[in-house]
Amino acid sequence: MRYRSLLSGACAALALTGASMAMAEAPPATAPAAATATAPSDAFTYNDMIGLNRIGDPQVSADGRWLVYALTATDVAANKRSGSLWIKDLQTDGEARRLAISDDGANSARWGSDGRLYFLSSKSGTSQVWSAAADGTGARQVTNLPLDVNAYKLSPDGSKIVVSLAVFGDCADLQCSVDRFKANAEKKSTGQVYDRMFVRHWDTWNDGTQNHLFVVPTAGGDAVWVTKGFDGDNPSKPFGDESEFTFTPDSSAIVFSARHAGHSEPWSTNFDLYQTRGLTTGDGNFTNLTEGNKAWDTGAVFSPDGKTLAYRAMARPGFEADKYSIFLRDVATGQTRQLAADWDRSADGLQWSADGSTLYTTAGDVGQSRLFSINVRSGQVVPITGAGHVSAFVQTPSGFIFAQDSLTEPGDLYAKTFRGREMPRRLTHVNPSLDEKVFGAAEQFTFAGWNGEEVHGYVIKPAGYVEGRKYPVAFLIHGGPQGSFGNGWSYRWNPETYAGAGYAVVMIDFHGSTGYGQAFTDAISQHWGDRPFEDLQKGWAAAQQKYSFLDGSNACALGASYGGYMINWIAGNWPNEFKCLVNHDGVFDTFAMGYSTEELWFTEWEYGGTPWDHPEGYQKFNPANHVDQWKTPMLVVQGDRDFRIPTAQGLSTFTALQRRGIDSRLIVFPNENHWVLKPANSLQWHNEVFGWLDKYLTPAR
Repeated sequence: MRYRSLLSGACAALALTGASMAMAEAPPATAPAAATATAPSDAFTYNDMIGLNRIGDPQVSADGRWLVYALTATDVAANKRSGSLWIKDLQTDGEARRLAISDDGANSARWGSDGRLYFLSSKSGTSQVWSAAADGTGARQVTNLPLDVNAYKLSPDGSKIVVSLAVFGDCADLQCSVDRFKANAEKKSTGQVYDRMFVRHWDTWNDGTQNHLFVVPTAGGDAVWVTKGFDGDNPSKPFGDESEFTFTPDSSAIVFSARHAGHSEPWSTNFDLYQTRGLTTGDGNFTNLTEGNKAWDTGAVFSPDGKTLAYRAMARPGFEADKYSIFLRDVATGQTRQLAADWDRSADGLQWSADGSTLYTTAGDVGQSRLFSINVRSGQVVPITGAGHVSAFVQTPSGFIFAQDSLTEPGDLYAKTFRGREMPRRLTHVNPSLDEKVFGAAEQFTFAGWNGEEVHGYVIKPAGYVEGRKYPVAFLIHGGPQGSFGNGWSYRWNPETYAGAGYAVVMIDFHGSTGYGQAFTDAISQHWGDRPFEDLQKGWAAAQQKYSFLDGSNACALGASYGGYMINWIAGNWPNEFKCLVNHDGVFDTFAMGYSTEELWFTEWEYGGTPWDHPEGYQKFNPANHVDQWKTPMLVVQGDRDFRIPTAQGLSTFTALQRRGIDSRLIVFPNENHWVLKPANSLQWHNEVFGWLDKYLTPAR
């Protein structure tokens, strides 16, 4: 259920309008009342959070002078977000400036070997590759394809571009896909016919298209369909990107990561690395470089001399949360070796150093997400950054520029030299309005959890904390379940919004969380309701013992996805602990999930098999079997386009609550998926959630 990485007939009656509907007698609260009475007037709030600028995707020119990055701004009143590209001269102390090419929606900026800046823009009516001078002037269109370019990568020699387009795989050429899109749009009937899965994925019904790769000459010319005949997506759906394909250093071939679809796609994680040399012919010949591994292989990057291919691979087929290990393949011989085999962390995307001696990557690490260097010869791993969450990085001639955030700060860009001994130098300050805001102080703590093993958690004090007072508590439970509530910023489940409303916050990285070693992550599979549940209970007790300002008798528990599952589990197995519960897109019936979710590899791994071969694995920790014990008031939130945990799960939860006469409230977002993303919906979500907390919790005393 991790996100690499979803319309339900049962909820059609609820999706009557474009706005979500709260199904309860009372109107939603417009602002928190109870706890806020103790919060300072300049405390950080969810209204502040929703309107923040979001930074990412730093890219540095080859000479190290120009930094380009993406910035997303939110217009809450207009209920929309817009992206733009900004450029900063790293040789001066001047401020960054917005590039004029942003007026036409420029995004995905990349520096070419010719020194020009390439980017995607819909100025021509479809998303195409454009280029401009280094300062953003003189923009010209590079590709002129009849379909949108979803992702692209430039060849090292600058002669060509590989682009990803959504096409019909059985078509002979691009025009066939264009004609079929038009014919489908003109149909009077609306029925979709399927003879294999995926029927739908994440938040989208399968329209019969796949993402395929085409090579286009930079100087102009026809596109060559280089993955024609391959039955699969590249990039993968729903979250794949250009990191899943790359040119060889001599620009003569492409290596891409993909899974053969066939009839097993929803229960297979067998992504392999394929190489094709048919860049001018589209000959349909693909060499599988990782055929021996039936688990996930991805993220291929060539060394600067072209002699070594580095990539990431999992070991266990069907397990999406397995450790990503790093492998090095000798291009000439095909021999492969694992790098840093003893490093018990799961690597993110890889980058080579200019001299080929080092690989750089990020990884979750005990509540942080750090940047690491790995010596290619010895395998020695060295952390480069400290506390915080590094979300992106790029090399410069002298070091790194990286995007970093934390529990108390949204993302900005920082610079650090290769020596890495100095404090990072801040390059951007994209949210100056936060300078005058008060945040709650965060502290990591540990305790003995399941099996006596060390478990980590975080406690956040309320903004404006006063020694000696007892504060109401929001007990937040993360999803995944292989995820983490660590030292990182969130725009959906942000503990500082609770702190700003006068609540203390407790978060536990229970067994199953990432960043603590693979055995710790593995511990939750087939144990959803015991090991992590024990950690939550012990962590809650340990936090109350350590932090006297926590009012344990004045607390509500909240969670989404697996966290929502745990809310339902708590309702039936810990019914006297919390004053109220909040369940966002949570699992109600684990058995039904085996037949209704889309990524079947997830349920089949987590519950030990298929629901017909191993029903006991689905029923062992099924919240639906404990509804007779429910009595705690619960707010239920459901996105109607959530195909990961379909709407029937949220409706079932609400039905059980209502039928048992438990105070409950349901809010359905017809136009949201597993996440609430639209600004107006996010505002409503927070109004509802904080209103629910204020209904049941009393202010600090």
